[in-house]
Amino acid sequence: MENRNNAISISSRPETLLEARATLHRVAHQGCHVCWRQLGDGPPLVLLHGGHGSWLHWVRNIEALAGRFTVWVPDMPGYGDSDTPPEPTLKSLVDITMATLNQLVGDTARIRLAGFSFGGLVGAHLAAQRGRVHRLALLGPGGHGGQRRPSGELLSWRSAADSGDANALAGVMRHNLAAHMLHDPARIDALAVQVHTAACLNTRFYSKAISRSATLAGALDQCHAPILLAWGEHDVTAQPEAIGRTLSAGRANCRTHVVADAGHWAQFEQPDAVHHLLLDWLGSD
Repeated sequence: MENRNNAISISSRPETLLEARATLHRVAHQGCHVCWRQLGDGPPLVLLHGGHGSWLHWVRNIEALAGRFTVWVPDMPGYGDSDTPPEPTLKSLVDITMATLNQLVGDTARIRLAGFSFGGLVGAHLAAQRGRVHRLALLGPGGHGGQRRPSGELLSWRSAADSGDANALAGVMRHNLAAHMLHDPARIDALAVQVHTAACLNTRFYSKAISRSATLAGALDQCHAPILLAWGEHDVTAQPEAIGRTLSAGRANCRTHVVADAGHWAQFEQPDAVHHLLLDWLGSD
């Protein structure tokens, strides 16, 4: 695994009970090692994080989901504790994620799959390429190509990190979380700042251009699993009702949902609502 040094000293794996309970698998494909965490027991459920993210994008959801499923959650290639893929492309990232997953669960295993933000786009392409997906859930997926509704400019966290000022970095992260990730600033707690900061500092795969593309619909066209598309009510990366209608049109196997009182990172901001939504959808026959 690559050695990554940051001006601000912060753990890339915040100490949580969740981390202590997880079984860590470091799996290689074509020289690229991907770190997967495994928790729970039951049918396999794969959770994919967003851009500038890590497996802890699901920190408030894993335990509830692990009560019914064996949860497999990676740091995708180029993020967190995993190596950078050999090519900075969506295809490379999907291929490596899929190959390392298959080493863990078997390439014939039927899986449930949920992806958040950029991980939603990755999940759609993985489902289309791999098949054998029982149900697919995408939360605030990238790649829809539709209108966004930004709530403010993001600040440069790299400048704050390079300065060595931990307080300045935390302030930038709080600003960016409020502008892009969470609707209610009161919900930007220490855990949100810690997860977001560590994830940003350890991101080496840059997904913005890919997420702003319009490849999601094409991937969904090749996916035969039932599909859930969900957004937070105040998600700044999309206009949920409009893009939901566009993406679900003509898809008999597609359902859309809006999570009330939530921004883009809906599963963190409204974890109970997302638990119920995912358990109901992914647990169905």
